Amino acid sequence: MLTTEKSIDIDWGTLPFGYYPTDFNVRCTFKDGKWQEPEVTDSEYIPVHMAATGLHYGQEAFEGLKAYRGADGKVRLFRWQENAKRMQTSAKGIMMAKVPEELFGEVVKKAVKLNAKYIPPHGTGATLYIRPLLFGSGPQVGVKPADEYMFVVFVTPVGPYFKEGFHPVAIEVVRDYDRAAPLGTGHIKVGGNYAASMQPADRAYKGGFASVLFLDSKEKKYIDEAGPANFYGIKDNTYITPQSQSILPSITNMSIEQIARDIGLSVERRPVLLEELGTFEETGACGTAAIISPIRKIVDHDTGKVYRYGDGAGPVSTKLYQQLRGIQEGLVEDIHGWTEVIDGI
Repeated sequence: MLTTEKSIDIDWGTLPFGYYPTDFNVRCTFKDGKWQEPEVTDSEYIPVHMAATGLHYGQEAFEGLKAYRGADGKVRLFRWQENAKRMQTSAKGIMMAKVPEELFGEVVKKAVKLNAKYIPPHGTGATLYIRPLLFGSGPQVGVKPADEYMFVVFVTPVGPYFKEGFHPVAIEVVRDYDRAAPLGTGHIKVGGNYAASMQPADRAYKGGFASVLFLDSKEKKYIDEAGPANFYGIKDNTYITPQSQSILPSITNMSIEQIARDIGLSVERRPVLLEELGTFEETGACGTAAIISPIRKIVDHDTGKVYRYGDGAGPVSTKLYQQLRGIQEGLVEDIHGWTEVIDGI
């Protein structure tokens, strides 16, 4: 029996980036060649067949987006259509049934509305994180795609991804681990990429770093991803971000590129040599979870070389962050039509 009687007592300003239980999630099953009607449940558990391909062969993809409470009290989603498209790309990459964009939007909005009391107030630094999940639920023993899939959306209130929030962090360059290969799954959002990053990330955390900076898997010469985020550097009034077949296309990074153009910067998406770190005036990592996290120093794990970028967030990173967060919260005019107000909340 579904119930909404659960009361909440959350200190929004001290929320970590982690899982906090909410009231409902929404699920939809692909069966007999078509998607079934979405179902609402208050259970946090999913009955999964022991031979499901999502467990055995990595047929699993997910997305991450947020709902923002604006100063005007309205709740906004940011570019959810791009998340829907990216999940379709991920599904194609590992041969899963694609979730139609309309169904994706319907289920996301329903999950947000059903859990509206968990949307953090404006100004607390917290947001409602939305996690769409798609996995192979049909059983197979041979290595082949499933014939049944489950699409699930749950939400949880979160604080900043990096505990520092919008304050500069230190990260570590690693060569002895690869996040993904150029012709593999690096460009799609599947769990295996994140599993491969856990060991170097754990080592970095224990060493006092917020994240790691991966290099290309072939030559170890070019910058790849910054842990779970995209990397960028600023120099000569130019926003520069790496181009690689193994980098996940970030919706946040794509948006920042446009904002950079809007405020008069040039934008370059190209291969970036490791040695170029010494030429940047500012550096940072960006993604849905972190939004923008400025970097104060980068330390090469193997050589010990240190690249420093000052103690505070640089002026360009600050401007980009303020513009993006302002759009998401309705404080800055959304000239590109990126946000959608969810009615009825």
